[in-house]
Amino acid sequence: MSARREEVADNLDRVRARIAAACARAGRESDEVTLTVVTKFFPASDVRLLAELGVRHVGENRHQEASAKATACADLGLTWHFIGGLQSNKAAAVAAYADVVESVDRAKLLRGLSRGAHERGRTLDCLVQVNLDPPAEGSTGRAGADPDDVLVLAEQVSAAEGLRLRGVMGVAPLGADPLPAFGKLAQVAEQVRRVDPSATWVSAGMSGDLEAAVESGATHVRIGSAVLGSRPVDR
Repeated sequence: MSARREEVADNLDRVRARIAAACARAGRESDEVTLTVVTKFFPASDVRLLAELGVRHVGENRHQEASAKATACADLGLTWHFIGGLQSNKAAAVAAYADVVESVDRAKLLRGLSRGAHERGRTLDCLVQVNLDPPAEGSTGRAGADPDDVLVLAEQVSAAEGLRLRGVMGVAPLGADPLPAFGKLAQVAEQVRRVDPSATWVSAGMSGDLEAAVESGATHVRIGSAVLGSRPVDR
């Protein structure tokens, strides 16, 4: 076993154990939570290692890198999640390779996503990204739809041709206890299920706060550094 494969395998074991422990505390089964490994800045060779080690879901947040990596690893049969901020003029291109777009935060994206899904000939799973940052004067905070606007956007996603509303995604505010934010996301998720009862996905939690996310009902966690290590310097 190569040193890199051993490192990634050990990290995966630790993350899977953390998820299992958090599920046990919450009275949940560990298979209720899907692990998406975020491979931003890491090479396609690491994606191949992950596939060998049983990872089926990978996440990317930069279109150019994601497109190249998805093409290079097309033979692996992975589920590709696009989790980054999305420009409307790139939406169709992202839909050409992504299986899930987790960062739908405005209606302007829907036409391009629908067009890309149609050209690909398959339905695109979509999550509405919810902005969980507290309101701050003069700041729009992170990406994401305002919680008060999520239901309308969810209805628009559900009605869009070629798109399937799967649920919601959120990122906890930096430097704050994540539990209140994830609790808010769970409330919004419950409202979204009134639009479509099958929209059951809640994507929340990263390397530092996955336990809080799982204990708050997350069905998907997005883990990067805890599996792959510190990211290389941004290129």
